[in-house]
Amino acid sequence: MTDQNPVIETANTDGLTVVVSDPHLLRFREQFEAALPAETTVRWLAAGDRDTLVAALGDADVLVSGACPAEVAAAGKSLRLVHAAGAGIDGIDVAALPPGTLVANTFHHEDAIAEYIVASAVLLRRGLLRQDTALRKGVWEPPAYPGLLGEAVVGFVGFGHIGSRAWQLLRAFGARGVAVTRRGSVDAVAERLIWAGALDDLDALLEMADVIVVSVPLTEQTTGLIGAVELASMGESSVLINVGRGPVVDEDALFAALRDGVIGGAALDVWYDYPSGGRTGRPSRHPFHSLPDVLMTPHSSGLSRSTFARRSDDITTNIRRLAAGQGLDNIVAVAR
Repeated sequence: MTDQNPVIETANTDGLTVVVSDPHLLRFREQFEAALPAETTVRWLAAGDRDTLVAALGDADVLVSGACPAEVAAAGKSLRLVHAAGAGIDGIDVAALPPGTLVANTFHHEDAIAEYIVASAVLLRRGLLRQDTALRKGVWEPPAYPGLLGEAVVGFVGFGHIGSRAWQLLRAFGARGVAVTRRGSVDAVAERLIWAGALDDLDALLEMADVIVVSVPLTEQTTGLIGAVELASMGESSVLINVGRGPVVDEDALFAALRDGVIGGAALDVWYDYPSGGRTGRPSRHPFHSLPDVLMTPHSSGLSRSTFARRSDDITTNIRRLAAGQGLDNIVAVAR
């Protein structure tokens, strides 16, 4: 039913009730519903406001969303599973969920993000943003002999699905790589890196790398991981690509470093502020848009048809297993 109702529901009476609050999955609705048990009730939120979501969760068993703050979690008294439609679960308040609620995630964004990283690295190192802006004004402004990607050292802050896939592509250009991770468990020899270490080795990575790729998840440990001191240790021609979470890099320090030429440029796909509804809103309190060597994208690096088609498959597989009383894949937390 769709009459003046922001919730689109495919209703049955005896199975699980699933609420889907992710706009990217809506275009895969037919595929998603066809993969679920016939008795499943699915509620698709056509409007993503919080009040609608809270109202839809009253008797829901499953919420598919990467956003589940405390007030939303409190409304889902029957929830058994919250399934993010991506890798990040920092928008899910696990502590506020009913005890025993499972939290799962999914990936499949690494191919798309790896392409974004390579494209951004070339664009920034070759000075293409400045050249484009200048020539639109009739000014022929060649870059000052930029280095090729094959001559660069790429430093990975985080080396999971995204970092390892991006490294496969960058290695084909002849780049060399180093990596730091939270666990410090990357095998540098197996991954064909110069070296790999833990976050304690971040300063060494920043001093060595020409391109820094941030894909580490946002945790208490990684919030503000890269601040003014760390940015100052990068070379003035080095570039930073953030596809992890905005607050991993200190907002004030990053703007100042870019404004003052402390670093050479940045590609920013993750931000500090997001629209609470709709598609309008500044991504930061600082005017990053006024800076000449900043590529700004709206958290879109991982978006592709294959990304969400495969994520839909993962999510529906887990819902089928939940209905059948079987174990689930990619469980990352359990509410206590």
